[in-house]
Amino acid sequence: MIQKSKLAVLDIDDTLTDSQHKHEDALLFALKHFGIENIDTNWKNYKNASDSYIFKVNYEKTFKRDFTLSFIPEFEKVMTERFATHKDSNAIKGALNIINQLLHHSDYGICFATGSLMRPAILKLQQAKLPVIPELIATSNGMFSREEIVTSAIKKAEKYFGISAFEEIISFGDGLWDLTTATNLNLHFVGVNDKNKKDFNLMGVKHHIKDWNSFQLKETEKKLGIQH
Repeated sequence: MIQKSKLAVLDIDDTLTDSQHKHEDALLFALKHFGIENIDTNWKNYKNASDSYIFKVNYEKTFKRDFTLSFIPEFEKVMTERFATHKDSNAIKGALNIINQLLHHSDYGICFATGSLMRPAILKLQQAKLPVIPELIATSNGMFSREEIVTSAIKKAEKYFGISAFEEIISFGDGLWDLTTATNLNLHFVGVNDKNKKDFNLMGVKHHIKDWNSFQLKETEKKLGIQH
């Protein structure tokens, strides 16, 4: 594999896989499995857009007692089983080609950072026939914030690719929380998918792609001010 000096941090739902609506259904199903009914489904109202944090907030609101991460394995199991009842997720157009291009024909490594729990995240990638590299996937199993998750993914990538620090890091995501996280961590950001395009533009995002078929690495680096 080519030596890597830069990194692409990849969200999964609606960035690499067409899976957000199925993920939300599985999340709500698992919450109700735990006896949680009164759920705020406007995810923008949550401080952290991650499965574990949404579970924590709703558990504590419902039962008036502290949440513990020991609940996660059962929750994750129920979520994964529910997600598997849906039609398999497809890859976002061009995603596989771009992952292969980055890994094998560029100086970019990749990692996956998602607010999902690990088992549903892996299932989505498997269904979409995208590479599954557990050592490069950071999820919300043991942490709540997107910043923690992305930082964990970067550290995993440093270990996997044998580098102490990447010269440049680009975060790719479809959600406003992906943009906020990249901003908070001082990372470059590229918006993926059109659903938040208007907001991305209003928030000054320098580069946006409809899907991966419209992604060109050199064009992206130029727009972000990255020296090739």
